[in-house]
Amino acid sequence: MAVSGNRITALAVAAVLAATVTACSDDVDPSSDTLDIPSEILAIMDGPRYSDATWSLLVTDVATGETFYDLNADRLSLTGSTRKLFSVGLALDTLGSDHRQQTPVYRTGDVDPAGSLNGDLVLVGSGDLTFGGRRVDANTVQYTDFDHNDANALGSAILTPQDPLYALDDLARQVAASGIKTVTGNVVVDDRLFEPYRVPNGNLLITPMVVNENMVDVTATPTEPGRRAAFEYRPRTGAFTVDSTVDTGSAGTAADVDLSGGGLIECVGTPGCAGTVTGTLPVGYDAPLTHSGSFVGTFRVDDPSSFARIAFIEALQRNGVAVTAPAVGVNPSGLLGAAPYPDETRVAAYASAPLGQQANLVLKVSLNLGANLCLSLFGLESGARTIDTALAAERKTLMDKFGIAGADFDFPTNGSGTPDSQATPRALVQLLDKMADSPVSSTFRAALPVLGENGSLATSGTTLPGKGHVSAKPGTTIMAGADGKTLELKAQNLAGYIETKSGRTLAYALMLNDAGPVTDIAADVGAVFEDEARISSIIYEKF
Repeated sequence: MAVSGNRITALAVAAVLAATVTACSDDVDPSSDTLDIPSEILAIMDGPRYSDATWSLLVTDVATGETFYDLNADRLSLTGSTRKLFSVGLALDTLGSDHRQQTPVYRTGDVDPAGSLNGDLVLVGSGDLTFGGRRVDANTVQYTDFDHNDANALGSAILTPQDPLYALDDLARQVAASGIKTVTGNVVVDDRLFEPYRVPNGNLLITPMVVNENMVDVTATPTEPGRRAAFEYRPRTGAFTVDSTVDTGSAGTAADVDLSGGGLIECVGTPGCAGTVTGTLPVGYDAPLTHSGSFVGTFRVDDPSSFARIAFIEALQRNGVAVTAPAVGVNPSGLLGAAPYPDETRVAAYASAPLGQQANLVLKVSLNLGANLCLSLFGLESGARTIDTALAAERKTLMDKFGIAGADFDFPTNGSGTPDSQATPRALVQLLDKMADSPVSSTFRAALPVLGENGSLATSGTTLPGKGHVSAKPGTTIMAGADGKTLELKAQNLAGYIETKSGRTLAYALMLNDAGPVTDIAADVGAVFEDEARISSIIYEKF
């Protein structure tokens, strides 16, 4: 069993490590190079829950380089999603916060005077994470603190209102404006920008073609007892339809909603590909965490290119372009010719939001798909088109440019963190220090969740003095226990910046590994989040 999300990320396997924290003096002298850890912090670390856990902590001053607190700072720990700081940071540092991906459409034949394209249309995936969805305007994308990528893990989400098919409709309008009225060949998605790969985080498929982050959102809202719940889903395409038999129960009855196929769509490209949502929602339903009156869940698309192809053909048809090939079908990648395509054959293009906005989305809500796309986009700058070569390029850059020792980090499989990424607090703080001097520093820092205010820290530390002064990326790893039934909290980390009470800017990494069993995710993991928020707030007040 694995749980993944912006507050909780899956772990498949890890060794159990144990250590103890030794108490130190709380006499804090800001003029000293290395200071003892305050007793208030140690009291939290010595709490009953953490008797077999390992804490690590490193706190430095960004401006002066002074080290204040150093506890197990050179110990490798499971990173969870603090790993995303590296993949997103390097993408920003290399490409720039204003970088935009272009998703073009090319024709492979000539257009006759009647507007018939005697050939195919090719939609070229560019690794655009949002691809029109969430788009407030050309420069801004929207997120919510309870994002749909976590809906199934957390039991709820708040959807952004934008149309996930906006970019496809925009491209279709451009195709029509180019003079094409009929496509006599086929429509093909070219997903060869990089080699698609899977990461251990939920066996997630990473490809250059993305529509609605490769999810179909479902929303069910109770009505009257004994009646069907109101139901909606998006995006609506012939690629995958959804039917609901969710009923409305009386107030106080248990909520029980199930998505067919475990929420995975594996039939895209075949006629009649469909899913069902079943179960019961009570009158007065109160969704966990969001306290919404509606249930929100997601189906995940396991063939993004075929899904995008079908949705694009439908967009073409909506905008007056006829396509003779059947809309529903597997993406005919065998029709693809050699790339790059001649400039004169381009008939449409869609520009992404700036990379800085995509980084904001990825880090605020801990979007695994986005972190891996950032890694792949970074890798492409050095010609790396596979996950292995992208990871190798990232490792080389972290060592050569950022000066991080190779022994201080191990990222063997992915750019989003779980299950096997490890790093020391020193590696995280060195990255944060270097990013503070980067031209994209302000973008990077603004993309981090803010304690008590937004992103995956929105509900933590809301009454603490450090609220609004701590910008940090959480990283949570939960895995099944030895019996395969219970859950264990293997990692809960925070890494980022603290703007202290006196005006210092501190870079810090707070890491907790092997924190014991989890019986209630919201209560147990939430309590650890709050303890780490308290530690962060104490650091805010001490300097």
